Amino acid sequence: MEREPNTGDVSSDDRIGDSGRGRGRPGRGVDFPLRILVSSDMVGAIIGRGGATIRNITQESRARVDVHSRRKMEPASGQIGQLEKAITVYGQPENCSSACKRILEVMEEEARSVGKEQEICLKILAHNNLIGRIIGKQGATIKKIMEDTSTKITVSSISDISSFNLERVISIRGSIPNISKAESEVSSKLRAAYETDLQAMAPQTMMFPGLHPAAMMSTVGLGAAQPYRGFGSATGSGARPVNPPEIPTETSYLYIPNAAVGAVIGTKGSHIRNIIKFSGSTVKISPADEESGPQPPQPPSADGQPGTDEPRRKVTVVGNPESQWKAQYLIFEKLREEGFSSGLEDVKLTVEIMVPSSQVGRIIGKGGQNVREMQRLTGAIIKLPEQGSSTGEETSVHIIGSFYSTQSAQRRIRAMVTGPQPQMPNGGGAIDNTGLGN
Repeated sequence: MEREPNTGDVSSDDRIGDSGRGRGRPGRGVDFPLRILVSSDMVGAIIGRGGATIRNITQESRARVDVHSRRKMEPASGQIGQLEKAITVYGQPENCSSACKRILEVMEEEARSVGKEQEICLKILAHNNLIGRIIGKQGATIKKIMEDTSTKITVSSISDISSFNLERVISIRGSIPNISKAESEVSSKLRAAYETDLQAMAPQTMMFPGLHPAAMMSTVGLGAAQPYRGFGSATGSGARPVNPPEIPTETSYLYIPNAAVGAVIGTKGSHIRNIIKFSGSTVKISPADEESGPQPPQPPSADGQPGTDEPRRKVTVVGNPESQWKAQYLIFEKLREEGFSSGLEDVKLTVEIMVPSSQVGRIIGKGGQNVREMQRLTGAIIKLPEQGSSTGEETSVHIIGSFYSTQSAQRRIRAMVTGPQPQMPNGGGAIDNTGLGN
């Protein structure tokens, strides 16, 4: 069998097998692709010389196959890097199953051609929050699938997941036809569970306008303070709807305690690299000696008193709304892990965003009613400059609070300034932005 050298792996950005189609995902219900793990030494055979094999798989199955060249996640200190690579298959359920079966056949042919007899095993990646519905009560669901398909199915331990990778591995062993049947049943149940959870999460989008529910679901199960329980998801390395390209990139600034910088960066930069990989955002921490001008307002202490003047560093996060959610969540979560909260109080940080100076009055509202209502709904403290003090085209808005409070406020403010301008009485006029209390 002719194979492509392993250096020719197809990344998620350099796709083979699109058959001339655009980058939009083929329809599969709620865009729930099949993700599998394959041994790195099989990747060359799956791609084929010049991409011939993967193109044939695509043409025969009518599914799109992406081979991801990078390892799933930065290995933890002292651990050996993973020797498996993820393949994502997009398309209708039956097309994904067809492509998966063909990939298994290619792997079997490759093993035979190199004289390496091995048991064929399909490894499906699934978010931890969906696994319970695959296993079923006392294992009833997974047992029935095994009985119906004459396969052996195991699920990786929950101890294998981490804050940066919430996927577990469903391993299916048996003959290829039986494995294919089992994959179809497992994928059907995973997709049904995902759709159910997506519908359950949808009402929460009112608090976070402009953010897909899957982004909120992506961090469920990552920490102690989780208001949303039981929602399935897909993480940055899992099945998730990708933000459409027309969604703009946003820039936010988080101010973290100087003492927390080392924890956020991690040993040799490992933690911040994982934040970047998981979120798909750009994250930069300002140097200690950088002059950043006046410090933004400090979060209040646990007893409601004004915050101290503890030195803080600016963290710049650049990415789309989903990337912002994930990156900011992981920064808040790291500070929570490191004990940067008081008693039962959650971690509170100051987040800064820039808005057009022409929209400041709209955010404030008549007599300050808009900003007061936004503070009431989100639980965040929102600080804007004194009326008439803004200079330049953009104005800083400082948002102080816990992760969910600051996220809700950010999303609401961004939706307000990018939405249609409300029609004012008598043909318009300046919005009265007096009465704002700082």
